[in-house]
Amino acid sequence: MIISLIVAASENNVIGKDNKLLWHLPNDLKFFKNTTWAMPIIMGRKTFESIGSKALNGRLNIVITNQKKYNAEGVVIVNSLEDAVFVAKSHSYKEVFIIGGGEIFKAALSKAEKIYLTRVHTNIEGEVVFPEINEVKWKKTNSRFYPDDEKHQYSYTFELWERK
Repeated sequence: MIISLIVAASENNVIGKDNKLLWHLPNDLKFFKNTTWAMPIIMGRKTFESIGSKALNGRLNIVITNQKKYNAEGVVIVNSLEDAVFVAKSHSYKEVFIIGGGEIFKAALSKAEKIYLTRVHTNIEGEVVFPEINEVKWKKTNSRFYPDDEKHQYSYTFELWERK
């Protein structure tokens, strides 16, 4: 099973502030939905709460938390990244997507084979960051630039990185 990260990050790798996204890019949301559809998604508890504490339709939602009695409808609760990957593997999926947040991305980067990165062309302040991509270990295999427009506050580039 392929372990992939999917993330939108600013030029300075910021991905969030105060448990919120920092931009609204409809094409990125559509890309996220189409890419992860019918696949398992793994996220931390804070990320789950930032999307309204509701499971995303059409996907197996796996939430990682240290809170022993945490409960949420429509999701599988686990206590570690290893347990989350085990759950996804046990369902025979071809790919699993790590969708955040910062600590989960850091823990998963060494296990990942692909990174679907939407590079948002701005520098922005925030406390949650995506780890730096080491170009010695990763190769950008696809890149598509889109300019800002009336629906997209910032220009952005869809990038696919694959482990060398």
